[in-house]
Amino acid sequence: MIEDPPLLTIKKTLRRPSSAQIKAFEGVPSAVASDAMAGGSAMSSAVRHLDGGQRLPATAYGPALTVESGPADLYALLAALKFLQPGDMVVSAFGGYQKCAHIGDKMANFMKNSGAAGFVTDGPIRDLHDVLPVGLPIWCSGLAPATPFENGPGKIGLPILVDGLHIENGDMIIADLDGVTVVPFDQIDDVAAKSAEILRLESDLDVEVANGLKRPDIVDEWVAGDRVKWVD
Repeated sequence: MIEDPPLLTIKKTLRRPSSAQIKAFEGVPSAVASDAMAGGSAMSSAVRHLDGGQRLPATAYGPALTVESGPADLYALLAALKFLQPGDMVVSAFGGYQKCAHIGDKMANFMKNSGAAGFVTDGPIRDLHDVLPVGLPIWCSGLAPATPFENGPGKIGLPILVDGLHIENGDMIIADLDGVTVVPFDQIDDVAAKSAEILRLESDLDVEVANGLKRPDIVDEWVAGDRVKWVD
């Protein structure tokens, strides 16, 4: 006989970056964080900012509180409120399910009141009219009117898969109007340092562009190189 699964599986120790590691990503765009990882670890355009920054904050960052909700279910996400620390980015795997919303205005309020920095899911949400005044930055797949269930099973603090990305509790989440980038926990210091260097280089290049730079010097090297074939 197959036993029923537990309704909740919860990791006892929820790792989290230090406050200094979290602050290192203040002002770092999702694109720069992805560049610092050779262009990887970013979600696709299927997970996008809810309103394009018109009313909700356009950026958010913080350590992931991971939730495995499963398609059409809210049980684990509700339970995760007990473990949410101020500044957490709640990341909930909905199995990519699109036929009902993952959350509505009440859940958005619960997360906001608990100090969440933002919410990321691969499912839709609902109650847009009432969600926007909450002020919680949300990245999701869109909107759907149907409600989810509260049946479980689900998991909290364990690895999840969202939009094809492996995410573990405590990974850094950087989200803005470009999308969502995930920085693995053991790469946080390295990616923060590389991001700072990229921002410095981009700032220097911005000055050159403002002074009339027409193209990077490397372009002339490419055209003059031995990998170019000239034809009549």
